[in-house]
Amino acid sequence: MPGSAPELPAKDLRALIPEYADLARETTLLNPEPGDPDVRESSLGGGPLWPADEPWPYCAREDHWTYGPDWRNTTPTVPGAVPMVPILQLFARDVPGLEFPEGKDVLQLVWCALVHEQDPGPVVPRLYWRNEAEVVAAGLLSEIPEASAGQYDEDHMPEPSTLSPTTAEDFPSRLDLPEDMRETWEPRLQLPTGGILWPPDSNVIATKVGGWPAWTQPADWPNCGGGHRMEHLLTITGDIQLGDCGGIYFFRCRRCTGLPWDWRFDCH
Repeated sequence: MPGSAPELPAKDLRALIPEYADLARETTLLNPEPGDPDVRESSLGGGPLWPADEPWPYCAREDHWTYGPDWRNTTPTVPGAVPMVPILQLFARDVPGLEFPEGKDVLQLVWCALVHEQDPGPVVPRLYWRNEAEVVAAGLLSEIPEASAGQYDEDHMPEPSTLSPTTAEDFPSRLDLPEDMRETWEPRLQLPTGGILWPPDSNVIATKVGGWPAWTQPADWPNCGGGHRMEHLLTITGDIQLGDCGGIYFFRCRRCTGLPWDWRFDCH
């Protein structure tokens, strides 16, 4: 879209294309702010509420590596297992729009802060659903292991931040619209210059829960093992550098047992 083109608010787009309103989803923007979150607070990059009787996860992949002091060179393989990094912790009380599995009220995300060439993203993540009261009653892990100097890729490390969740209306980007729908809509949004007038704020680009992914490459929704298209669970973007990665998107299937989940990433 040319830089001189006027912006079209989402509300005007709904008036121009009424069926667009049916695609709206509620999203929770997490709004991270650098701080010192407690283990019993929702946080990005803060210390998690981790059970004392559950070992902290490590990544023992042989192919993980990081950049050295000079970004043009890499330090090939980081030998041995390295501790994963706490990325996100969400308590149900802070994100009422997120449906937790029965009996669970904490969602935790950790990943390996190194580069992994053979995966669908630069990191190797793990998701955990927990019950806060059960973890507290059983006792907490006293210390979260940390890797030694040079064993992390700083691009994959979040700054410890508190969260101030707010809700917003989220719409799909053009990349999530079926081709026939785009072909129907785009003539109504055509500019005299030949560009397409699309609301820049209709698809929210932020670290968020729910809503729609903010794809920068063609949409790539995963299916679970049962063949169901998964739903968008959360996005991590902007608050972590992630190299040339536009965002990391997490998905889950609520139709299958075992809480299957997957992830995708975008490159700019």
